[in-house]
Order: sequence, then structure tokens, then C-alpha cells
Amino acid sequence: MAISSKPILISIVGPTAVGKTDLSIQLAQWLDTEIVSADSRQLYREMTIGTAKPSDEELEMIPHHFINSHSISEMYSAGEYGRDAVAKITELHQKHDTVIAVGGSTLYLKAIWDGFDEMPEIDPSVREKLNAAFEQNGLDPLLDELMQADPDYYNQVDRNNGQRIIRALEVIRGSGKPFSSFRKKQSEEMPYDHLKIGLNMDREILFDRINKRMDLMIEQGLFEEAEGLYQYKDHNALQTVGYSEIFGYLDGEYGKEEAVRLLKRNSRRYAKRQLTWFRKYDDIHWYKPSQAVELKALIEKALS
Repeated sequence: MAISSKPILISIVGPTAVGKTDLSIQLAQWLDTEIVSADSRQLYREMTIGTAKPSDEELEMIPHHFINSHSISEMYSAGEYGRDAVAKITELHQKHDTVIAVGGSTLYLKAIWDGFDEMPEIDPSVREKLNAAFEQNGLDPLLDELMQADPDYYNQVDRNNGQRIIRALEVIRGSGKPFSSFRKKQSEEMPYDHLKIGLNMDREILFDRINKRMDLMIEQGLFEEAEGLYQYKDHNALQTVGYSEIFGYLDGEYGKEEAVRLLKRNSRRYAKRQLTWFRKYDDIHWYKPSQAVELKALIEKALS
């Protein structure tokens, strides 16, 4: 690792249910520092069971930032998170040589690793019209509009992700410019150095942990939590594994048993997608959660 005078951001990343929370708290106690969450759902106060937030006891052990910091009634983009999180990390570095970021939300991690895209301010009525068009006619007409207005982004985006399609068209309609023209072509110079630590384990063990975690969430009241959030089901944060499957059940699309099957299957698929994204970064040091001793040796070497 190159020697630098910059402070260090230690990022603890990995698939869902791998054990990031436990390890990050252990490391934060050892380093006497604080934790910045890079989880796009844990920041919402109303989403608790389905987001696997740290417990109240864990939150008391170490100061955490961007957990329970916003209401689900607010819209909060990855770009906004990027600006706020980099500012918070920079502030924390005034009193700590190292700060720990932990999470698995890829857009949030990208924002604190590579910088964030500066998007123009758009009149909220533009999104309202797009949401209404989506509700009335579905995604296909919006995809056609995006293909005509910004073929570059159309060829990159996940065409099943309605929220990203709508976000792109919101910027296009509001600015008169292609969405792709606002996206970064290269990484930004950040005010800190990175030490990226990835956690993983044998796939069978990980999938078993995911299934058991989902059983525990259901036992703790996940279905009831989702029902209480039903009015916000179109919110970007709820268009996600752990909630969307229950909304389908509440809409009468299938029974509860099928909802549970989908919850587990889609959580396993989400873990695979996370790991695929992390593989794009060749500077992530991979460990098993049980390798705390080896991890600390890596960190000591980076700090020395």
C-alpha cells in the first residue's frame, strides 16, 4: 500500500448476512473510531426489521452515522448521500486517523469511493408526471422515450429497474440534456485514502445464513412492518428485496408461503449481484468474517 499523509477510510463490504455489522463494531472499538453506514435503507427510521439494522445496544457501543437519520417520507438520492457522507467522513477525520464505512449498497459505496455525479435540480412536478405515466401505462413507453433521448444510458441501465428509468427521464425532461452527460467518466480525488475489506464465505454457508436470517425477520414481524409501510411502497427504498415480495402478497398476487419463498430466493440472488459488483474493484482485500486477527494485521500494516 502506498504511503500517504491522508487519513484512511476503512470500508467493510460484502454480501447481505455475511457479518459486516459484528466485525465493523469490533474493529471500531479496537481503533477507537466511528462508523459511517453505507446502507441505502438503514438510514430510514421506519425500516428496521427488513434492513437488519444494528441493535440499540450495538448503536450505543459505537457512534453510527446515517442510521435512522431520515424519514421514509423523504426522497434521498445516492448523490445526496455521497455529498453528505464525504462531508461527515472528512469531519470525523479531524479527530480520528481512521473512519470505518460499512455496508453493501453499491451506489452508496461508489459515491464515497469514486465520488458522485452532480445532477441538476429538477422541478418535483416532472417526477410526479413520470410516476403517474408509469402507474398508468407501465415501463415500456418510458423505455422507448429513454432509448430515443439517451441511447448511451439506455444501453447501460437495468431496464427492469423502474426507479432508475424514471430518474434518468426526470433529468432529461427537466434539463433538456441526456442523463449520461451528467455522469462521471472517471473517479474523483477523495480527501482520504482507502482500505477496502471484503467479507465472504463459502456460498452454501452464506445462503444458509440468509435463509435463517429471513426466518428470524419474519418471526420478529417483517410482514407487519411491511404492511405499515404499504403506503410508501413506490418509494425507491422499498423497491427492494425484503419488502417488495411482501407488497406482492398484500396485493393478492400470491399467498404467504410463496412470499416467504421469494424473500429467501431473492435475498440469495441479491447477495450474488453484490459479489458480482464488488469484483469490479481489484483493490478489495477479501477475508472470512472469522479472520479478525489477519484483518487487524492488514490494518496495522496500512497504518504503520
